[in-house]
Amino acid sequence: MARTASNTRNRLNRGDNAWAYAFIAVALCGYALFTAYPVINAFIISFQEYKPLGSTFNGLDNYADTFKSELFGKAIWNTVVYTLLTVPVALILSFAVAIMIMPLKKWAQTTFKAIYYLPAVASGVALSVVWLWIFDPLQGGILNQLISVFGIENQNWLGSSKTSMFSLVFMSWLSSHGTSIIIYVAALLGIDESYYEAADIDGASFWQKMWHIVIPCLKPTTLFLLVTGVIGSFQVFQNAYLMTGGGPDHSTTMVGLLIFDTAFKYFEFGAAAAQSLVLALIIGIIAFIQFKFLGKDVEY
Repeated sequence: MARTASNTRNRLNRGDNAWAYAFIAVALCGYALFTAYPVINAFIISFQEYKPLGSTFNGLDNYADTFKSELFGKAIWNTVVYTLLTVPVALILSFAVAIMIMPLKKWAQTTFKAIYYLPAVASGVALSVVWLWIFDPLQGGILNQLISVFGIENQNWLGSSKTSMFSLVFMSWLSSHGTSIIIYVAALLGIDESYYEAADIDGASFWQKMWHIVIPCLKPTTLFLLVTGVIGSFQVFQNAYLMTGGGPDHSTTMVGLLIFDTAFKYFEFGAAAAQSLVLALIIGIIAFIQFKFLGKDVEY
């Protein structure tokens, strides 16, 4: 009887495993087709002088050219500057908005979260068209009208190397932070009320509660948003492509845009594959450093 029951359980377990693999098969096939295969193929192409018919192996030449390229170095520098100016500000703004939303009633919280998240579902092209109107260099441009109140002359925001990067950064500051806000609100709701009650008994002020309760409790969330924010910022493409095209004088050429131009403008697919893998390596190193030094006392 015991052996029969054991055999029955084994058959049921095998059946459950089969159903489990059947349910994830679609996702696995999609991952293999649209993620794993392109990455492996890009790795192979990065060692070739790629041609649609008859690619030739050129060893590490594509990687050597990438590291020698002044334009690639400038693109890395532009991307680093963009990341340093956008990611911390995005975290601070998202955290501040989440804190302001928290005291509101449930329906008000939901309303504000929907309002802040709405730009995330809008077309990036449509948003870029709106920002092109805002940055219009003519006197009718919204931003130029605003600064004219303070007696400042019209600026060619996107057409000058002095203001083009600031324009993209400014656009990022005022763009959608809805996802980060929602994540922060969810994390704030997960903090145990007993912490606040104990702080109230001790007579802690608002800022003391923020420093000793909220910020430590939100450290895992902040680390997650920091890592994903840096990864997304290093892969930025749409803003530079639609707003400036990388100009003027490559002042807004990001790595993602450079890879796109190398592949689909100059048709150097091997070099583009090498650049993309170097970018992936840089992102991986930065993520490792973030987890190594900022995630020491983080509990997941």
